[in-house]
Amino acid sequence: MPGEPLPIDDHAAMGLALDLAREAAAANEVPVGAVVLIDGQVVAARRNERQQSGDPTAHAEVLAIRDAAAALGDRRLRDATLVVTLEPCPLCAGAVWAAQVGRVVFGAADLKAGAMGSLYNVAVDQRLNHTTEVVAGVRADEAADLLTAFFADRR
Repeated sequence: MPGEPLPIDDHAAMGLALDLAREAAAANEVPVGAVVLIDGQVVAARRNERQQSGDPTAHAEVLAIRDAAAALGDRRLRDATLVVTLEPCPLCAGAVWAAQVGRVVFGAADLKAGAMGSLYNVAVDQRLNHTTEVVAGVRADEAADLLTAFFADRR
């Protein structure tokens, strides 16, 4: 239909997530951004807000999943793709599992807390009642550079 936005791919969606991560860093938050897509359309986009909200669960992924569920009126996000700059931690992997997100795309691996392949792999654990397709390493260098610069400035 004329006037409808064209679907975006993983690379472009990661660009949006990286922009959100930069906003997070400017707000003195760990630079993580997340976007939720349905059929290539953005339905939610958030950044980390733990410092500003005082909420330890205000990770970009959790906030974006909440917003997407509210926008769609459904707690199940089976047809959704979550695009996030950093590999989800156990909290965020649990949110992905609880929302039954169909696909996760992440940039930088998190060797200290990653729960989608690096340290744990909640996404494909057959003991759980839902698994998630994972695509790792999309624009990983850009995401890792943001994190490295952010933490270097604080040391």
